[in-house]
Amino acid sequence: MHLELKLRRVGNSIGVVLPKKALAHLKSGEGDTVILTETPDGYRVTPHSPEFAKTMAVFASLNRRYRNTLRELAK
Repeated sequence: MHLELKLRRVGNSIGVVLPKKALAHLKSGEGDTVILTETPDGYRVTPHSPEFAKTMAVFASLNRRYRNTLRELAK
């Protein structure tokens, strides 16, 4: 699926309007949260997942605690 999206002013910010086709694909609607993730190829939009959010919170905590260890393992 290839869709062109318009950027529109929303107050002091800029927003993206998603067409109905994209919302149906995401299984999302007005008021729902979506996640914008940076990838090597660009960006990816996915529906919000409470389980994923919990997993990322645990990762962030471990990443802070074991920053130096992870850096050494990455060498």
